[in-house]
Amino acid sequence: MYNILVVDDEEDVQQLARIILESEGYMVLTAGGGEEALNILSHNKLDLVLLDVVLPSISGLDICRQMKRDKNMRDIPVIMFTALGSGVDMMLSKQEKADDYILKPFTRKMLLEKVERLLHR
Repeated sequence: MYNILVVDDEEDVQQLARIILESEGYMVLTAGGGEEALNILSHNKLDLVLLDVVLPSISGLDICRQMKRDKNMRDIPVIMFTALGSGVDMMLSKQEKADDYILKPFTRKMLLEKVERLLHR
């Protein structure tokens, strides 16, 4: 059983991702902001994080940076939700980059393909 954290300030995006992932047997935690996400990350064993770029208080980019710099979290795959496309890549150094990106709006197929590829690599 894989544990996935979905971080997005749009509740409809959180719920859509949760429904899709839970229908495939994944355990899903959700967070609406950066501070909540960091709290969940520090207290739970997670296998993957779906992370919106734009969040209140702490951006998804900053959370991704913190995760990739932390020896306890750097191996957790990160998929960024973005409307910015691959332009997000330019905002992170090579060591801090997310493992993949999903453009909003996303489809069930797109989400599951990317999640499964990272969890079963």
